Amino acid sequence: MLGSQGSRRKVTTVLAGLGLLVTGAALQVSTSATPAHAATPHRILFDDGHAEEAGNADWIVSSSKPDPLSQDSSPSSETDWTGALSSWGVALQKTGDYSLKTATSALTYGGTAATDLSNFDTLVLPEPNTLFTTAEKTAIMNFVKNGGGLFMVSDHTGADRNSDGEDAVEILNDLMTNNSVDSTDPFGFSVDTLSISSGYPAAISDSTDPVLHGSFGTVTKSLIASGTTATLKPADNSSVKGLLYRSGYSGNTGAFFATSTFGIGRVAFWGDSSPIDDGTGQSGNTLYDGWNDTGATNAALALNATEWLSGASGGGGGDDGGTDCADTQVLGNSGFESGATTWSATSGVITNSSSESARTGSYYAWLGGNGTAGTETLSQSAAIPSGCSATLSLYLHIDTAETTSTAYDTLQIQVLNSSGTVLGTLASYSNLDAASGYTRRSFGLSGYAGQTVTLKFTSTEGSKLQTSFVVDDTALDIT
Repeated sequence: MLGSQGSRRKVTTVLAGLGLLVTGAALQVSTSATPAHAATPHRILFDDGHAEEAGNADWIVSSSKPDPLSQDSSPSSETDWTGALSSWGVALQKTGDYSLKTATSALTYGGTAATDLSNFDTLVLPEPNTLFTTAEKTAIMNFVKNGGGLFMVSDHTGADRNSDGEDAVEILNDLMTNNSVDSTDPFGFSVDTLSISSGYPAAISDSTDPVLHGSFGTVTKSLIASGTTATLKPADNSSVKGLLYRSGYSGNTGAFFATSTFGIGRVAFWGDSSPIDDGTGQSGNTLYDGWNDTGATNAALALNATEWLSGASGGGGGDDGGTDCADTQVLGNSGFESGATTWSATSGVITNSSSESARTGSYYAWLGGNGTAGTETLSQSAAIPSGCSATLSLYLHIDTAETTSTAYDTLQIQVLNSSGTVLGTLASYSNLDAASGYTRRSFGLSGYAGQTVTLKFTSTEGSKLQTSFVVDDTALDIT
C-alpha cells in the first residue's frame, strides 16, 4: 500500500507562481462549448479587437466589420475591400470556399455572439498590440484544443504601435505561457525577442507538407522586413515543425514560420506582419507591399496555411465536419506535473505530497484520504471528434484504513455533457478495491464522438476511516 493508513489531511505544495488551484467541493470545467469544426464554406475570423489598426498598422481585410461583404459582396480586386489584409481576404473570398468575418470586441468561446469562436474554424491574430484578457486566453486555448485553427502573426520586438508597453512578441508569448488551459509550452515553441531588419527565409524541402505545397501554390521563400523568429521545443510538443528559416539557421532555432498542433486543433506562427501587408489600406497609414514581393511567395504561404488550419486541404484537422482521427492524446496536463493547470479540482486534490506517491514524476491527483465525511472532485473537458475512436486510460491506486466488507468510501468516474448532465458512469470503485501499487484502467468513449464532454472523478468518504483514490498518468487517446 502507498502512504499511511490513519486518518490524515492532505497537504499540497503548489508549483511556484501558478496560483491556479481551483477551490470548492464539486467544480467542473467552466468552458465546454461545442467543438470547432470545419464546414463549407470554411469560416475564418480575423481579430481586430486588440489594436491591430494602431499607428501605421492596418491589419484588417475590410473597413466593413464584422462582414466585409457589406463593403463589396463580390470583390474581384483587393482594392474592392479596404485594408492592408484585403489581398488575403479577397483571395479567399474569390474561391467561394470561405466565409470571413472580423471581430472588434472581446474574443469568446461558447457564447451567443455572432463572432463567438464556436462559429468559426480558424482565428487569425494579425499582430495583436494589446494583451488578451484571462477570459480571452481561456477562450482561444479551448477553441484550439477542441479543433480550431490558430494563425498567429508577430512582428519584431519593440513594435509597440499603441505605446501601451506591450508588443506582439510579448502578447503571443503571454497567451502561450499564462493561460488557464495549458501553460506548459502547449504549442512547442516560443517567440524570440528579436528585431531582424531584413531577409528572405527559405522553405525546408518537404514535398508532402500541405502548407508549403498547397492548392494556392508552392512556397519557396518569405520576407523579413523587421521581424522575429521562434525557438522550437519538440520535447514539449513533438508536432511542432519549422517550415521556413532565417538564413543560417535550422532545426530548433531561427524558425520564421512554424506549425504545430494542440489537442485536436492546429497552430501556425509567422514572425513578421510585413509579408501579409499588401501595401494598400485606409488613408494616412504608411504601408509596405510584402504580399506581392517578387523575391518571396508570401501569398501562397498565407493562403495555404489558412487552408490547412481550416481543415480544407485534405490533411486532417477538421475535414468532413471536423473529423481528425490521427493518433493523438487530447488531455492537457495529463500527468499533473504542471500542478493545477488545465484541470478543475477541489483544493488539495492535485498535489506532490510525500504522503502518497506519484506513479511517474512528482505530482498526482489524490481524492479522499481525509478520514472525514466529504466529497472531492477532479474534472477536465475534452472534444472527441466525430467518427473517431476514443479511449480514456489512467492509473489508479487505492489504499484504505477501512477493515470491514462494506463499501463506505467510493470513487465514480463519469462523463458529463456541457450542461452538467451525467451521460454515463464509466466505473465505480470503493475501499473494497484497495490494493498495493497502481493499476491501469481504460474505458471506451467512442460513443461520445462528435461531442465535447467533461470527464469527472468524484470521491465520497464516510465519517471515520480514510480511503485514498490516487490517480496519475491519464490519457484520452483519439484514433
